[in-house]
Amino acid sequence: MPRTATADKVDRDELLEFLRSRHRAVLTTFRADGSPQMFPVTCGLDAEGNIVVSTYPQRAKSHNARRDPRVSVCVLSDDWDGPYVQVDGRAEVLDMPEALDGLVEYYRGIAGEHPDWNEYREAMARQNKSLIRIRIERWGPVATGGFPPA
Repeated sequence: MPRTATADKVDRDELLEFLRSRHRAVLTTFRADGSPQMFPVTCGLDAEGNIVVSTYPQRAKSHNARRDPRVSVCVLSDDWDGPYVQVDGRAEVLDMPEALDGLVEYYRGIAGEHPDWNEYREAMARQNKSLIRIRIERWGPVATGGFPPA
């Protein structure tokens, strides 16, 4: 039986519940010339309901988000044909040492408890990691692909 496409409008709480268990996404930022640049990322949610992405300060996604904080994230389900949602927001890039607590929260939201938090913190500092924090401003419906409903 053919699958029918869906597009379910959700409120903020339903959106956050959807995002909480999904960690695969495509982040869209803007280059200096205004053209979009996309990146496959692993993402999580922080306690305030922001989308968070771990990165490095010298990566293009970091440079782009510092210059132009407008970003979009298409959060995908693990199954290719599963539901997805586009989220638009404003990014803030945090570098060490400010990024450290956010990186702990990022890890915890995706993978749970680390066996040695001191080791994790030291590794993040040694690797000079950054954190992109995206304040959610709007979102589309939670959608699935398929044949048009009509």
